[in-house]
Amino acid sequence: MVNIASFWSQFQDGLSAAERVFALMDAEPRVIQTGHRPVTQLRGRVEFRDVNFSYTSDEVVLPDFSLTVEPGENVALVGHTGAGKTSVARLLARFYEFQSGQILVDGQDIRAFDLAQYRRQLGIVPQVPFLFSGTVGDNVRYGKPEANDTEVEEAARQVAGGDWLKDLPDGLQTDVGERGARLSMGQRQLVALARVLLQDPAIFILDEATASVDPFTETLIQEGLETVMRGRTSPSAGTSTRLSARLRTSIVIAHRLSTVRNADRILVIRDGRIIEEGDHEGLLAQGGHYAELYNTYSRHQSLEYIERREPLKH
Repeated sequence: MVNIASFWSQFQDGLSAAERVFALMDAEPRVIQTGHRPVTQLRGRVEFRDVNFSYTSDEVVLPDFSLTVEPGENVALVGHTGAGKTSVARLLARFYEFQSGQILVDGQDIRAFDLAQYRRQLGIVPQVPFLFSGTVGDNVRYGKPEANDTEVEEAARQVAGGDWLKDLPDGLQTDVGERGARLSMGQRQLVALARVLLQDPAIFILDEATASVDPFTETLIQEGLETVMRGRTSPSAGTSTRLSARLRTSIVIAHRLSTVRNADRILVIRDGRIIEEGDHEGLLAQGGHYAELYNTYSRHQSLEYIERREPLKH
């Protein structure tokens, strides 16, 4: 009886947790598909048509938002926190339901797709990637469960030239721990990039993946991003890659503007609206909101700025 009494509080905690689990299982999804159209290989043309979206009825996040991204184009979304950048990615992935307008992929309403098949065509790397307990190789294979060991290794070695694998004690067989606890944040991001590369999606979404890493790791991640977005392949000697070399439609969200300066098109978003559009040099020359963001977040970190600074007087 004494032992039972000592476990009573844990038993009550377990009952409370079970109630929450069953409540989640019984909850009706807010994202409702209007159809279950089979999804073949997508080209990756994305179009937002007059999309209105809000998380609550009190504040509209995206008012009449319109955007077109051509197949293979690398588009960057920048702006202050709360501008609506991440909401664009969440709507495209069908994580939230928008109130009005249309989102089309290859000219088809995404609400009419088979949702599971559609999401297999999306490669998403969030700010904090989720890793499952197991090895690095297991987590890379999660992007394509039927992949063999050779394909997994090729995908991992194509990210940042594979140099990051040398820092892992057992390479691809390194145990990542629960939620990737045994890896640094940068290593988790590189694993997530290898996973996306193996998955070979038509549309790639990067959401603040370099926000919490050091400059050296950021360089490795940027090299990995270039591989994922441009589909470049560099098979090792004696092996032939099975990974696609086609361009991928890429939507990159970042505060660190060094991540987006090589994008085909940069869109500056404020209060859910696109206020500026162009490339890095052109937007800086305009002296508008993008230039303000650059001077605030990135100018003091750029090589050009460091070289132009006058030597300190002692």
